[in-house]
Amino acid sequence: MTDLLLDFAARGLTGAGWATWLVYLLVVTQFTIFAVTLYLHRSQAHRGVDFHPALAHFFRFWAWLTTAMVTKQWVAIHRKHHAHCETEQDPHSPQVFGIDKVFWQGAELYRAAATNAADMEKYGRGTPDDWLERHLYSRHPEWGPTLMAIINIALFGAVGLAIWAIQMLWIPVWAAGVVNGIGHWWGYRNFETADTATNLTPWGVWIGGEELHNNHHAFPSSAKFALRRFEVDIGWGVIRLCEKLGLAKVLRVAPTLDLRPNVALPDTETLKAVLTHRFQVMTDFFRGVIVPTLREEAAHAGEGLKATPRKLRRALANGGRWLDATSREKLTTFVRQRPRLATVCEFRARLAALMEQRGPDAALAGLQQWCREAEASGIRTLQAFAARLKGYAVASR
Repeated sequence: MTDLLLDFAARGLTGAGWATWLVYLLVVTQFTIFAVTLYLHRSQAHRGVDFHPALAHFFRFWAWLTTAMVTKQWVAIHRKHHAHCETEQDPHSPQVFGIDKVFWQGAELYRAAATNAADMEKYGRGTPDDWLERHLYSRHPEWGPTLMAIINIALFGAVGLAIWAIQMLWIPVWAAGVVNGIGHWWGYRNFETADTATNLTPWGVWIGGEELHNNHHAFPSSAKFALRRFEVDIGWGVIRLCEKLGLAKVLRVAPTLDLRPNVALPDTETLKAVLTHRFQVMTDFFRGVIVPTLREEAAHAGEGLKATPRKLRRALANGGRWLDATSREKLTTFVRQRPRLATVCEFRARLAALMEQRGPDAALAGLQQWCREAEASGIRTLQAFAARLKGYAVASR
């Protein structure tokens, strides 16, 4: 009897070895990631995709079982993050709390935000409110991980407890720490969004596509996060498979930008495209106008582009929005000493302001005037950008 108990403690009911342990761990952690990125994030928070009720409930059950997260709370906190990104109201911004705090204590920030009942009601609307949600998932979230621990120990004995510990750390580390923290601190950017969101890597398949965080902030309601050819969104692959099986319906994907030739002045199609793709427009302006102008200014001074501090170069993409007062003053002085650069930066600020105008007629008139002045500026890159901008249109599906 003692030998039987010891054998169970060592191997559990399955008697499995290390290969099975690893496969099981890979499968259950991926299910957890999919429950978060596909169901909580893309479906519930942003309504980019709808899942068959049976699949949706499996995701909801699995999130309860392996994370103890309540759907309404997760959705509310994430929606508030988008609504107040990089401000003091953002539940987990590294710009506010610091990267160390968000990376190491992201789960604690989540739990603190979940105690705000007013926010839960305001931002958590439209989430499940059935009997199971009211009496089990929301009322007893801690029962899920407890049940998961029992299952793992029964299957694998003492090793099951180690597997359970990794499961419990998976979302706090990869989602709360890496995506919410490093995803607003380090990485590459396809779009000059009005926040610091970055893409951590183009193919971090172990976190379901969430690594493409800058793309998501540019088009939050898109069910597809990969927007460049070399980017891989494994979550989107799962959605497409579910769609083929009749288990999912894609509601929204990021629109694409079209280019019409020989447009004399910006029209309503141009304005629609500029507003829809505002972050891509500002990125195009930075890469096509500011960077070449900065390079020309450096060459004129007998320097290379790298002679300009990288922090200043990056700040030119957003007008120094995320710089402290001292660094912003340095940027202002740096730009003022370079007349051509000062001119294109002024045009950048005016273009950004046009996108914030409420009246479409005033915005269109302002855009037309902007293009006229850009073409008359005598700056080749600015003229080329204005010519291209006039032809922008939202591509039809």
